[in-house]
Amino acid sequence: MFLEEADFRSDTVTRPTAAMLDAMQTAPVGDDVLGDDPTVKKLESLAAERFGMEAGLFCPSGTMTNQIAINVHTRPGDELICSPLAHIYNYEGGGVAFNSGVQVRTGGDAYGRILPEDVHRLVQPEMDVHAAPSRLLVVENTANKGGGTSMGIPLLKNLESAARQHHLAYHLDGARVFNAIVREGESTEDYALFDSISICLSKGLGAPVGSVLLGSKEFIAQGKRIRKRFGGGMRQAGYLAAAGIYALDHHIDRLAEDHEKAAMIDQWLAALPYVVERKPCQTNMVLFRIDAVGGASALQAHLAQKGVRIMAMDTEWLRIVTHLDIQEVHLQQLNKGLTSFKP
Repeated sequence: MFLEEADFRSDTVTRPTAAMLDAMQTAPVGDDVLGDDPTVKKLESLAAERFGMEAGLFCPSGTMTNQIAINVHTRPGDELICSPLAHIYNYEGGGVAFNSGVQVRTGGDAYGRILPEDVHRLVQPEMDVHAAPSRLLVVENTANKGGGTSMGIPLLKNLESAARQHHLAYHLDGARVFNAIVREGESTEDYALFDSISICLSKGLGAPVGSVLLGSKEFIAQGKRIRKRFGGGMRQAGYLAAAGIYALDHHIDRLAEDHEKAAMIDQWLAALPYVVERKPCQTNMVLFRIDAVGGASALQAHLAQKGVRIMAMDTEWLRIVTHLDIQEVHLQQLNKGLTSFKP
């Protein structure tokens, strides 16, 4: 029998630490929809200042911050450019089309990276009335479906140049941007090159809820109206914002521990004969494929019997994610489950 459940499905499964809960319980609050929650204001100001942006908007989820950004940057009938692996394209419920009436053109590699030459190739001719106008470039850092791939500031700057050349707005889905920052030794201020940024607090940083959308004062003012339309206004949201402030102050540097654990798991997988392909492990994710018909679901079921939960990305690829709740006992449960599987 296993001692306790080892949950490697996502870094969204974390629970607030005792210190984070204390910060939440003691937070001063108001009514954020009416604009007078001091803790929400503090979080928005803190996040914006760190990324060199003018203003921020606290929202329930990263999907909402991304969808608000797309809605503000575009008009119905426009087109955005992103990776075919992008979260906005695969995991936001068709929101690009439903919420904004925008279509998508995709390009890039198998790791979620889009390159400047992809942008130049994908941009629609401005004067071609048959084509949807290209208005927005979206990049995801790190790239979830790419295996937690880090883009790197040099590439992001080159993409900015491509976006400016074609008069595209430039948005960062930074759901796990702090993983990239820790891996690359970057600074948050390095990311001021975007028109808008979405940062998530409830993944590697361990807050229970929330993302912050960053941009200019004018952009955030428009975004606040769209948040209202989407039903994203929250009242005494300061209790949640306090968790985000605590996460920004205490949980960024420790992401390196998650990266080390993921690298160790990747080494275990490399030694298993039934694992036929792995995406490069750069941060806190390990994506791999096994050589057996129905093998992915069989391995999931086998691990579940051992008290270990992992996620299927599709019918072939599986994902293991490390986070602040993963301890040594959980790693050993996973290792035993992987080595005892017989496809």
